[in-house]
Amino acid sequence: MSASSPAFHIRAASVADWEALAALRDLPGVRAGTLRLPFAPPEQTRRWLEGLTENDLIIVAEFEGRIVGLAGLHRHKGRRQHAADLGMSVHDDYRRRGIGKALLEALVEAADRWLGISRLELTVFTDNEAAIGLYRNAGFVSEGVLKSYALRDGTYADVFAMARLRA
Repeated sequence: MSASSPAFHIRAASVADWEALAALRDLPGVRAGTLRLPFAPPEQTRRWLEGLTENDLIIVAEFEGRIVGLAGLHRHKGRRQHAADLGMSVHDDYRRRGIGKALLEALVEAADRWLGISRLELTVFTDNEAAIGLYRNAGFVSEGVLKSYALRDGTYADVFAMARLRA
């Protein structure tokens, strides 16, 4: 699956992207919105990419040859194979340019039209208003608050559990 615009291009991630993805995942703004720890060895990203299975779909957004966004689905197994976890990150310097929206739309289209996934799930920090708005506009609804979900910058932070059910 490939989607593009004049400013950026969306494509499947590959193991060859590991160094660029490690740098993206270690940016302060990206890390603050994820569960990633600071100072994670870059090789950890390579091993993650090498360990992907047929239950994973990972895509990237490129701008002028530079990876500026990452998004993925991880499909559950067994009786939960209709559901997948969704995660995404956009480079600190490239936010509010439609990259997150394009990545999310590409994953939703893949889930709905190609993978037979009818339930997409995610968690998002309750203070991440931009991401919450993006997810709501894509049909995600909050299913509750998980209190003190993760340690972030010395304080425990809450997240919304959100999901989108295909009609």
